[in-house]
Amino acid sequence: QVQLVESGGGLVQAGGSLRLSCAASGDTICISAMGWYRQAPGKERELVAVITNGGSTYYADSVKGRFTISRDNAKNTVYLQMNSLKPEDTAVYYCNAGGCSDDYWGQGTQVTVSS
Repeated sequence: QVQLVESGGGLVQAGGSLRLSCAASGDTICISAMGWYRQAPGKERELVAVITNGGSTYYADSVKGRFTISRDNAKNTVYLQMNSLKPEDTAVYYCNAGGCSDDYWGQGTQVTVSS
């Protein structure tokens, strides 16, 4: 019903910035919130940021003040602007869409931050 395609990951030096994009297609009208998760090797997947259909946002303490989640409704795309990146931000980042009959996940995009 919903397909999510992420892009924007890559290799960046500590202190640098990246912007991740997640384009939603299919039956997107059911989506009530979209978020970004990340998972580092050997660690649990964790919520990074979420934006609701009402525009409310939430950030994990570890990224608050550095990351910004936003949405372009016309393009059905959610973004994660990541500034002041740290090596501990290295992970596979996954886009998530909630509110439909099932949660939907993107394929993941690798973010690697070198020291």
